[in-house]
Amino acid sequence: MLALLLAFPVFLILVVLQSAIVSATPLLQGTADLILLTIIAWTLQERVLVFWHWTVIGSLLLGFVSKSPLVVILIAYLMVTFLVTLVRLKLWKVPYLAMLAMTLIGTVIVHGVTLSGRWLEGAEIPFLQAFNLIILPSLLLNLLLAVPVFALIRDLANWLYPQEIEV
Repeated sequence: MLALLLAFPVFLILVVLQSAIVSATPLLQGTADLILLTIIAWTLQERVLVFWHWTVIGSLLLGFVSKSPLVVILIAYLMVTFLVTLVRLKLWKVPYLAMLAMTLIGTVIVHGVTLSGRWLEGAEIPFLQAFNLIILPSLLLNLLLAVPVFALIRDLANWLYPQEIEV
């Protein structure tokens, strides 16, 4: 229950950082996505059980300040969370490698869904231009921040879900 309640202040802080600092320091036209990185890192934690809740809370809070429609943000982050749960359960037990791989794939998914949403709204954005100016720079920034975010979220998860010590 504490983990669920803690999601609100964590994501409120991240949304403020995302909108005030991170979006003000783009690389070309791409920016890092702290919400995405936090959702991926939180979902990869083995003892965490409330990752779907964190995804919805982060999506909703980001939806209030984002130009993208809330449904687009929610669909994109839920798709990433679903993929990360599959990876967490089936494929990897190397968390940092999983974080980097899921950051790569998650960034492409989020930007792909967002770009598709823009196209459905009628925006004429050339794919190659969006790929070169937005997706690739965002991917680079997300990969640079993936390991530090994972370490912070791992510490938070270890604090909220302490490992039982056998005597």
